[in-house]
Amino acid sequence: MDRSRRNFLAGTIGLAALAVHARFGLAAPQTRETFSVRSSDGTTLTGEAQGDPQAPEILFIHGLRQSRLSWDKQFADPALAGFRLVRFDLRGHGDSDKPPSPEAYADADLWADDVAAVVAAAKLRRPVLVGWSLGGYVAGAYLRKYRGARVAGINLVDAVTKLSPDLLTPLAGTFARTTTSPDLAERTAETARFLEACFHQPPTGMELQRMLVVNGMTARAVGEGFVKTATPDLEPVFQAYGGPILLTHGAHDRLVRLAMSERIRAIHPGSRLSVYVESGHSPFYEEPERFGRELAAFVTAGD
Repeated sequence: MDRSRRNFLAGTIGLAALAVHARFGLAAPQTRETFSVRSSDGTTLTGEAQGDPQAPEILFIHGLRQSRLSWDKQFADPALAGFRLVRFDLRGHGDSDKPPSPEAYADADLWADDVAAVVAAAKLRRPVLVGWSLGGYVAGAYLRKYRGARVAGINLVDAVTKLSPDLLTPLAGTFARTTTSPDLAERTAETARFLEACFHQPPTGMELQRMLVVNGMTARAVGEGFVKTATPDLEPVFQAYGGPILLTHGAHDRLVRLAMSERIRAIHPGSRLSVYVESGHSPFYEEPERFGRELAAFVTAGD
């Protein structure tokens, strides 16, 4: 087929797709941009952005042993199509660099610098931060170092805000040891068990296989270093934050107790707790439609 005919057909198909989206009220397909940026210690982070750069901004921060792909349902959610969406792989995860030393993951300031680097690279003005699990700690580390003037709001999703045995389950403590085991057989089996524990409504098929691959890509040093952090308690940071906080928590979370979110609600007057009765540790995945609606409402409430 000659080039002119190929171009004509491509244009026709594109117009037809837009017409279908318009006819059924669907969001138009969005262009996704990939970027990379160096953090303060030279670690390269990989991220993606989509949506109108002038729209309200949401920066998604994933959890331990996960990746930016965790947010696929949100990036495809029509309820969030009107926002500027940004996500990235944390250090030690996905396509980002994986420093071999545990010290690279023990310093809260390095996690904070990573977020600052992504904010600058994506040219974000004042995003809402969505922090899932470890991502909640990372969001808190950013607030601790850079303050909250450039943060429009925070959505803490089954978030770790304080490393405490009273707020984390015994199973989470077990995984902190077993998923970093020097024994490859144990580490492999426990990584699969950790992923299973992240859900009340578990993924299946290709989605499960992809998640297992992503979990296996995570540097062993991440878990070894994070549990040694000199900054285990970020509750005072969230208490001092002057903006709104939405707390999202799965009722069946097997890793982070609901009490973790309840404590933030108790100390921050501008916070609201939303419990997902059909979800475990991953309500954004297990009940994505509700999550998208609530996040969109939270972001626009501050406009």
